[in-house]
Amino acid sequence: MTDAKTAEADPSWDGLRGHDLYAACMHAARAGDRSAMNRLVEELTPLVWQVARGNGLDRHTAEDVVQTVWLALFRSLERIEDPKALAKWLITTTRRESRAVAERLSRPVPLTDELAENMPSSQPEPEAEAVRADRDRRIWEAFRGLPDRCQELLRLTVLAGRAEYGLVADVLRMPRGSVGPTRGRCLRRLREALDATEGTADA
Repeated sequence: MTDAKTAEADPSWDGLRGHDLYAACMHAARAGDRSAMNRLVEELTPLVWQVARGNGLDRHTAEDVVQTVWLALFRSLERIEDPKALAKWLITTTRRESRAVAERLSRPVPLTDELAENMPSSQPEPEAEAVRADRDRRIWEAFRGLPDRCQELLRLTVLAGRAEYGLVADVLRMPRGSVGPTRGRCLRRLREALDATEGTADA
């Protein structure tokens, strides 16, 4: 009994962080340790949630996607070859599921003439929409012109927030202290690219 209580109070992942924590919890979860899976859910749900929301899903739909992703992980525990790649697996799976859900939601729904006549318009004014669309187009063009490393870093830091820099460092396999400065350089390159497109447009 004493040994069991000690193991419960001092699990094998105690004191670990990042990839080492995820790997230890994955191994324990594969052995049937429910608390290990609970720890993974606690640690990584904020990341899964932000990736889902970052793909344009509303709160309710994002909640469904988060549940689907964790169920997918439960079914795939034995098939993930490298537990240290868990965070990256979750990001990829969440993106894939979010896009699939968004595609299903965007499919056209048959609209009767009567329903169309009585449906209030929620669309912005044409001029405002044109300005917004042009701004978004220029931002994404500038973003796609950045190096792949910058694109991935900005996606993760914008989604995860500053409090999660440690997780971002783990996913990208870079020193935690270099995440902020690298992010700053990438944002500076993005602003310079945007300024260049604005100058071209004005000309």
